[in-house]
Amino acid sequence: MLKDKILKHQSGIITYGITPPKENNTKEKIKEITQKHLERIENLKIDGLIIYDIQDEAKRTEQERVFPYLRTIDPEIYGNEYLSQLKIPKILYRCVGKYSEEQLKEWISTNNQTDRYAVFVGAASSKQQVTMKLNDAYELNQRIESNLFLGGITIPERHMKYHDEHLRIINKVEYGCKFFVSQVVYNVEAAKNLLSDYYYYCLQNEIAMVPILFTLTPCGSIKTLEFMKWLGVHIPKWLENELHNTEDILDKSMSLLKKQMKELLEYANEKNIPIGCNVESVSIRKVEIEASIQLVEEMRGLFA
Repeated sequence: MLKDKILKHQSGIITYGITPPKENNTKEKIKEITQKHLERIENLKIDGLIIYDIQDEAKRTEQERVFPYLRTIDPEIYGNEYLSQLKIPKILYRCVGKYSEEQLKEWISTNNQTDRYAVFVGAASSKQQVTMKLNDAYELNQRIESNLFLGGITIPERHMKYHDEHLRIINKVEYGCKFFVSQVVYNVEAAKNLLSDYYYYCLQNEIAMVPILFTLTPCGSIKTLEFMKWLGVHIPKWLENELHNTEDILDKSMSLLKKQMKELLEYANEKNIPIGCNVESVSIRKVEIEASIQLVEEMRGLFA
């Protein structure tokens, strides 16, 4: 079970991430999208399904968004009402800045009979107006006796700039986070630097390391590449050149992702750092979604 693997700080946890359909879709379109999700996911050998909560990130950058922002169905509603036949743990993202304290308190307190998994997400930028700050949400969760099994976000690229991402992880663990999911990783050096600082800090301070799931997403077009960059994914220049100049960008990205994850796993295994993998597709193109499903199977083999 996912909970046992997390509590035992095991490596090899595999999850798959999806975004719910847009709110403005017709009922027929939502049903069609849901059916495709069910068909793709029900036979996947994954430990959990991540359902994202999307927020408008326009204030994070002055660059125009590659794909327009549209509100999506609430992740809990989508998981419970549309994907109820999937008998796997569902990890719900919560962009806490969208909710008032009372709204979040009510949600945290709900459904105490069964284990629930959640990842709190903070503001996309310091310029974003929010009704609830991330640390306040963590503190609220600590005050409430709930069955919420909490995870956190980690951003390896941020470690390149501030060199303190490992301390952010430690701080979030103190707030109750028991596992972490990274932003999409295309820079293996940033991820290894984070793991190194995290490992040695925990070693020196006798702190148990919690699982970190590194997120991978196939890139099947230049537009997808530009969208990932807009999202803040750091893609080294050499790697970007490779993707721009290959005859098959999707195949090239898949090859690079597998190579980088293998390198990360070998490094983590040397130091007994518990890592896993989260796979998603930031594109809605069928070919990229199918590649993400294939990538799950490849990662399962890698971690076996």
